[in-house]
Amino acid sequence: MGVRVSTSTLAAAVAECGAAGTIASVGLPMDTAENRADVAGSTRAKLKEEIKTARSLTKGVVGVNVMVALTDFEDIARGAAEANADYIISGAGLPLSLPEYTEGYPSKLIPMISSARGAEVLLKGWKRRYNRLPDAIVVEGPLSGGHIGGHSLSSLVGGELTLLENSVREVLSTVREYEKRYGVTIPVIAAGGIFDGKDMARFLKMGASGVQIGTRFIATNECSADPAYKKLFVEADENSLVFIQSPVGLPARVIRTKFIDEMLKGATHPISCNYRCLRTCNPETAPFCIAKALIDAVEGDIDNAVVFASSYVAKIKKIVPVKELIEEITSEAALEMKKKGEE
Repeated sequence: MGVRVSTSTLAAAVAECGAAGTIASVGLPMDTAENRADVAGSTRAKLKEEIKTARSLTKGVVGVNVMVALTDFEDIARGAAEANADYIISGAGLPLSLPEYTEGYPSKLIPMISSARGAEVLLKGWKRRYNRLPDAIVVEGPLSGGHIGGHSLSSLVGGELTLLENSVREVLSTVREYEKRYGVTIPVIAAGGIFDGKDMARFLKMGASGVQIGTRFIATNECSADPAYKKLFVEADENSLVFIQSPVGLPARVIRTKFIDEMLKGATHPISCNYRCLRTCNPETAPFCIAKALIDAVEGDIDNAVVFASSYVAKIKKIVPVKELIEEITSEAALEMKKKGEE
């Protein structure tokens, strides 16, 4: 949902419905010589502008996603806190230093992890270094769209994966120990491949406090991505998804495009990088610029695009208003929660 997919308009629409709307901080500034000269500064300025715009559209809860893998992670996290984002979600690496960058601000801190081991490292580290614990934890499984941490490309293509349900149970067990020890409550939020109210109810019954849904909200009126981009999600079928090895060193689940087919055949697009936006990307060896391909996607240049999508993308059949989508998901979840005799 990064690189101008989840911006102020979508986040505000989600927040206005009583959910939490998240602005993705990566790739927000336009590609200009002025912005290239100060990537960190232009990103902070644009992020603050997006938060201000969202605030003007809703009185609901609006937060920001800041990836640890960003070269300017510290600056962007500080900018989100300075703009009084209600919360900061941070993944793509363990955000072990996040409390340091947001000290003195009221933003809730929500790390995103994929395993109980990651949760234990983070909980222990934050308590020891900052004498604080997360305000919530997002557990993301391998069915999500985009970069998938903690898994090799070969395991995603042909091997068995730890199901999100198992990861959530294990993280809940780890979190409960800290809750009892320190007398706190740390909500656990399930993410990655969650499509409808039945999925939501299943995790709520397990003990999760909520779910995070990304891909399905691309097919909404309020998502600011180009119509050609949204059309890919509506027209996708079971054969549309493939895995690629991203230049950032992680596998990624994407929708097939002309660009992706070329990459799978071994084509490369040498780049001259002005940004170094991601710590793990080496422009000298990268087969293509992931940032440019993602920007081309959201701007509608589909032939040159990389388009991240969740495993369930083939279930998306139409573009709807955010309000309609949230009402559908929550109503279905409420009905499922009333059913008895089910796990």
